[in-house]
Amino acid sequence: MTKEAENLYATAPGDRPAWLAQLDLQMTIDGEDAPANARSSLTDPCTEEPLATYPDAEMAHVDRSVEAAKRAFRNWSQTGWDERREALDSLAKAIGENHAELAILLACETGRPLRKAWHEIHFSVEFVRMIAGVKLPARRFDQPGREIELTHRPLGVSGAIAPWNAPVILGIAKVANALLAGDTVVLRPSPFTPLTALYLGRLGRSVLPPGVFNVITGDASIGAALTVHPDVAKISFTGSTATGRRIAAAAAPQLKRLTLELGGNDAAIVLKDADVEAFADKVFEISLGNAGHFCSAAKRLYIHSDVFADVRDALMAKAEAVVCGDNFDPSTTMTPVQNRPQFDRIWSVIDDAVAHGGRVVTGAAREAGPGLFITPTLFEDISHGTMLVDEEQFGPVLPLIPFDDLEDAVAMANDSEYGLGGSIWSSDLDQATEWANRLETGSAWINDHGSFSASVPMPSAKQSGIGTDYAHFGVAEHSRLMILNRKVSD
Repeated sequence: MTKEAENLYATAPGDRPAWLAQLDLQMTIDGEDAPANARSSLTDPCTEEPLATYPDAEMAHVDRSVEAAKRAFRNWSQTGWDERREALDSLAKAIGENHAELAILLACETGRPLRKAWHEIHFSVEFVRMIAGVKLPARRFDQPGREIELTHRPLGVSGAIAPWNAPVILGIAKVANALLAGDTVVLRPSPFTPLTALYLGRLGRSVLPPGVFNVITGDASIGAALTVHPDVAKISFTGSTATGRRIAAAAAPQLKRLTLELGGNDAAIVLKDADVEAFADKVFEISLGNAGHFCSAAKRLYIHSDVFADVRDALMAKAEAVVCGDNFDPSTTMTPVQNRPQFDRIWSVIDDAVAHGGRVVTGAAREAGPGLFITPTLFEDISHGTMLVDEEQFGPVLPLIPFDDLEDAVAMANDSEYGLGGSIWSSDLDQATEWANRLETGSAWINDHGSFSASVPMPSAKQSGIGTDYAHFGVAEHSRLMILNRKVSD
């Protein structure tokens, strides 16, 4: 744990609901508070007790926020790259200066241990700074008597719809991409995690012109209204494939630009010469310890029979050592499931696996204490044709599937409608590279899984999304191409 993260435990407020109420978080429209007539309640995932309330937007808030963004676009779209970069640097600085408050808010609304929340805020600051350094290159085309240049132009108002599993980084990434491209933004966070977005909206007011960055909160109807609004040129959404399909259908009549980062059911293939401990460390970190709340977590494990028992035992030891408890207690290591609907769905996946003959290696226990905790759960004697293998569980449950023939393992890995990521684990890098190239995924890792950098693009395949995020690709997705064609001579 870093010293900064460690210090948070000493300063975190004991009475969280009172502290949150004192913040009086409001929506941001046109650089000002936008009060709502009604508020909804949030539940603490660690205790299932009331945590805080947040404003419920009405359709009038959608219209007002889009109108403000559209009005601000006239000037913001005419600013230069350097001015937008400076604005993003100022936004990154504001987030960094409020690191502790944001980390505490994030821990409260997600249930994540405080040190893990701290790391998401840190990554978010670095992401905004990296985006601030992007420049979309112009391209010239040679033609006699003409000067022809391909440029990137702003789109207009961008609607950003962020998920609950990583609400700060997946919200601020959309905002940073849009702002650098010259777009203005209306951000609607998940109704399960609205607090950090409301706080980001407050920070944005101090460094951005009014209307450039707006934040509204509410249920799915608010996201739907933003999607079909005639003055919204672009929708950037992260969430389930099912919801992504509905957004694409709703946006189609207006031919809106879309970036959809959707579900994943990543396969990790472990060869017999793999480093078992390194594999277990990584998979536990991204697939179990954080309750499986990561789109590119390894969600299906195909393990060579020669090392199957070793991998199973290594993961089992880590799973049985977790500590479930208050996320403000430094001894807590396990994240709860963030919300009750997802908690119930994960249990339906577990029940389906058992009904199909799957054997629980460890876990599948309902914690006696409070909170939406599911202990890390491993299944063996399970195969395709079950929810756990075929669908995205998005929870701390993993199927362990043995194989003897690598060709069969790759075929099973590719037997999915999803194609976000996948990995091959082997000490033979040439062999691993050869097989990784056969994975039908946007990202393929070798001896790693789910590692992303703000400077590396994140493509997808199949039903896992449309468009590419991160690096300069995310900025380009928020712009349109334009040819400037000047005739200079006959």
